[in-house]
Amino acid sequence: MVLDRLPFPPPLEPMLAKASDALPDGDGWLFEPKWDGFRAIVFRDGDEMLIQSRDLKPLDRYFPELAVPLRAALPDRCVLDGEVVIARGGGLDFEALLLRIHPAASRVNMLAAESPASFVAWDLLALGDEDLRSIPQGRRRERLESALRTAAPPVHLTPATRDRGLAAEWFDRFEGAGLDGVVAKRLDAPYQPGKRAMVKIKHQRTADCVVAGFRWHKNGPGTHIGSLLLGLFDGEGTLHHVGITSSFTWDRRAALVEELAPLREGALDKHPWREWAEWSSHGDADASGQRLPGATSRWNRGKDLSWEPLRTERVVEVAYDHLQGTRFRHATTFRRWRPDKPPAACRYDQLDETPAYEIAKIMGGA
Repeated sequence: MVLDRLPFPPPLEPMLAKASDALPDGDGWLFEPKWDGFRAIVFRDGDEMLIQSRDLKPLDRYFPELAVPLRAALPDRCVLDGEVVIARGGGLDFEALLLRIHPAASRVNMLAAESPASFVAWDLLALGDEDLRSIPQGRRRERLESALRTAAPPVHLTPATRDRGLAAEWFDRFEGAGLDGVVAKRLDAPYQPGKRAMVKIKHQRTADCVVAGFRWHKNGPGTHIGSLLLGLFDGEGTLHHVGITSSFTWDRRAALVEELAPLREGALDKHPWREWAEWSSHGDADASGQRLPGATSRWNRGKDLSWEPLRTERVVEVAYDHLQGTRFRHATTFRRWRPDKPPAACRYDQLDETPAYEIAKIMGGA
């Protein structure tokens, strides 16, 4: 692929964001919803096109259904920054995106037909012979709106506002559609590849979880604790594996080895995940078809996922940003031990639920 008529060639490092606990104050900010998808920079030069991922790799083969609509919606020669998302059931489905990263073209094509992807644009970096990266964000937004004025689904222009109050409303209201939060950008700032020049404000809340096991650090058994395995009870009293927490200092990881040692004694005798541990020890951790603490998949193949059971007697409070189905979307952050909480109180019903906000209402216009 040539793409040699564009003002600059691929690959391009995307501009990044740094985390903040609150929306920035003052004037001069542009606010946008934070989409939960795959970051994508689209390079188009006539019939030639490349969809580049955040880590500078091509994404085109995983989303073949986007080629035709992107050519129909985008200017003949341009570079756009945005996100590839899959929307269904009134919200964004990140798990459906993950399934696309598959080596078999037949599998990808089948999934493309069943759950087609969309592209949400939020920045215009080049148009014709113009390199727009040095002009202010506010002007780039105006140029983007003009360039995509006739765009139709599945190509969308992200909503944007300069009103901090409306951005705060979006932060609360759009979560039900699966969006991560809000991104803030300086209106007078240029596009800064590879720099954390944006601000992201993500949803974060806490949960009390049962500590049901742990993994050793990659240095080997008996050295340091790598991560704690977390569980929550459903309404029927079944303990589900919901994720991990691993945000410990080096010294704390060493201290946890001794601290957790008493809970290892007889842990497997009545452990709710006993069968999982037995499957893992025989090398078929994913035999049940469930998402297990020691199961392998194409996302983690090659990693040591063996785990050690603990008696389910301790409770930990962790911070999390998003619940994806029945599990935490990302690794959680350790807050504190909760000796005052009984393990039986660690249930799903403690988690906040945000009413679904139809994604079509967001993608339907600014």
